[in-house]
Amino acid sequence: GRKVLIVYAHQEPKSFNGSLKSIAVEELRKQGCGVTVSDLYAMQFEPRATRSDIVGCLHNSEEFNYGVEMWEAYKRGGLSSDLIEEQKKVREADLLIFQFPLYWFSMPAIMKGWMDRVLVQGFAHEFPNCYDSGLLKNKLALFSFTTGGSKEMYAKGGINGDIRYLLWPIQHGIMHFCGVRLLAPHICYAPEYVSEEERQEMLIAWAQRLKTLWKEEPIDCSPEWYFK
Repeated sequence: GRKVLIVYAHQEPKSFNGSLKSIAVEELRKQGCGVTVSDLYAMQFEPRATRSDIVGCLHNSEEFNYGVEMWEAYKRGGLSSDLIEEQKKVREADLLIFQFPLYWFSMPAIMKGWMDRVLVQGFAHEFPNCYDSGLLKNKLALFSFTTGGSKEMYAKGGINGDIRYLLWPIQHGIMHFCGVRLLAPHICYAPEYVSEEERQEMLIAWAQRLKTLWKEEPIDCSPEWYFK
């Protein structure tokens, strides 16, 4: 069976994001998938990239360079246990689903910290092995998130600009850089400002999409998809 890792960032299990996460777990398990959830707030995941991420001696104790030290620590098996655990989940997964509310045109800090700390050089990328030759090139990812603003606000002519502009740094600059292919994002616009009936429709639409998710083709991972 296929394996899915859901990286989930919301403080409240009863939230709309919590419902989207639970639906994904339920539907994908029904399909026979192995589903693992990294509930970042419940785990009290440390978002800060610090010296504590490295076990043992530093490569250069005179001047701390996080990127270099993490690369060296990864090669010798000297990363902290929480990072080893998350990398194991990523390594085993066929699909990564990131579930979160949009904060300031991006993901919450705790999820960005997961990206910063887990996707280290040697594990996820190693120049020139990036983008189509990134080290995670056999994996798929899907960003599922909620917004505060309406769909019209995130249209090309809207006040916030095209939602795809916001996806460029997180989908292209992080996931695609590591070789991951992207499925089209799943966006629930302004769930807290619509009726309960409309919220239910959003949840049903997500459940329906998940039923045929494995038949979807990845998006064209090129600048044109974001900026055309």
